[in-house]
Amino acid sequence: MNALLALSRLVDRVTERIGHTIYWLVLAAVLISAANAVVRKAFNYSSNSFLEIQWYLFSAIFLFLAGYTLKNNEHVRIDIVTGRLSARTRAMIDIFGTLFFLLPMAFLIMQLSWPVFVDAYVRHEVSTNAGGLIIWPARIMVPIGFFLLIVQAFSELIKRVAFLKGLIPDPSEKVVEKTAEEQLAEEILRSRGDLAVASEIEQIGTGKEPKS
Repeated sequence: MNALLALSRLVDRVTERIGHTIYWLVLAAVLISAANAVVRKAFNYSSNSFLEIQWYLFSAIFLFLAGYTLKNNEHVRIDIVTGRLSARTRAMIDIFGTLFFLLPMAFLIMQLSWPVFVDAYVRHEVSTNAGGLIIWPARIMVPIGFFLLIVQAFSELIKRVAFLKGLIPDPSEKVVEKTAEEQLAEEILRSRGDLAVASEIEQIGTGKEPKS
C-alpha cells in the first residue's frame, strides 16, 4: 500500500502541474477573443481561425483539467444524501462510482475517440469553414484528456482505499486556504479585541458553519 500511495502522490503532483499550466490557456483565450473583437470593429476584418482557436483552447481547458478538478474534489456533487453519511460510507460510494461508472465511461470514450483522431490526422482533415484550422489537434485532445482523467481516477481510488485502512486522512475533505485579505481582516479584528467575530470569519473561511 505504501508503494501505491507513493504512486498516487506522484500522479497528484503531475496533475497539479498540468492544472497550473493549463490555467494560462484561459488568459490566452481571453486575449484572443478581445483581439478578435478589436480587429473586427476597428478594421472590419475577421477570420474563422480566430474563432476556432478559441474553441480549441476551451476544449483543452475542459478536457485537460478534468483530472485536476477530480483531484481537488471540485466536480459537481449531489450532497443531499451523501452529506449526511459518514466519511467511510462516502469513500465506499466513491470507490463504487469510480469503478463502475467513471472508469468504464472514460475508457470507452478514450477508445472510441482514438480512431477519430487517427482518421483526421491521416486525411489531413481541415475545418469546413473558410480560413478554418486543421482538425486533428482538436481530435487528439479527447483521448489525452480522458487518459489524464483515468490516471487521476486511479490515484483517487488508492487514496480512498488507504483511508478505509486508516492510513491517511479523508481525501474528500476540501482544504480551503485563506486569502491574504482574510488573514489581514482576522488579524485586525484580533488586535481590536473582536475575537468572537474573528473566530466566526475563520470558521466561514474553512467551510465550517459558524457556531451560534
